[in-house]
Amino acid sequence: MDETVCRRVVVGVSSSQGSLTPLHRAAAEARRIEGELWAVLAWEPPGGELGHRSLPCPPRAAECRSSAGERLCLALDAAFGSGGPGVPLRRLVVRGSPGRVLVETGGREDDLLVVGTGSRRWAHRVLGPSVARYCLAHASCPVLAVPPSPLEKELGAVRRSIIWRLPLDTRELTGPVRPRSGKGEVS
Repeated sequence: MDETVCRRVVVGVSSSQGSLTPLHRAAAEARRIEGELWAVLAWEPPGGELGHRSLPCPPRAAECRSSAGERLCLALDAAFGSGGPGVPLRRLVVRGSPGRVLVETGGREDDLLVVGTGSRRWAHRVLGPSVARYCLAHASCPVLAVPPSPLEKELGAVRRSIIWRLPLDTRELTGPVRPRSGKGEVS
């Protein structure tokens, strides 16, 4: 193997909270293998490629690409802050369906492709294709499918309670209270 070729960890990024867990895992894997982190956001025109063409006044591709680039920067800032991931980072904004774009970007055999498994709720499985399943079926490199954070499930339950105006017990959100010891403690 050529020593000048840098190992890559390719990770799919979206503007959802669910992409934060795969981003953190991909950065950890890039540190572990002393590789480069490639953060990829795939975008398509509003309505998809065919629907976009049928619009009376479709938005320009440059505007859509610019918007996707902004979403990528926001997602990376949300995941890593101003300090960055601590490994060399390459940001890619690519036009196309997410699964296909990720498989093509992580096309080398020594790449590692990291994807989130997304929501496991039946409505999401029925309404949209799974990017993780597409990548697992078509990638020529190893694929690491990262499940959602348990905290994401809890936050979803809180959001639903708020939307449906259900009673919310905030004591469940704070976790167990541990007694503190030491000077300056107020009883």
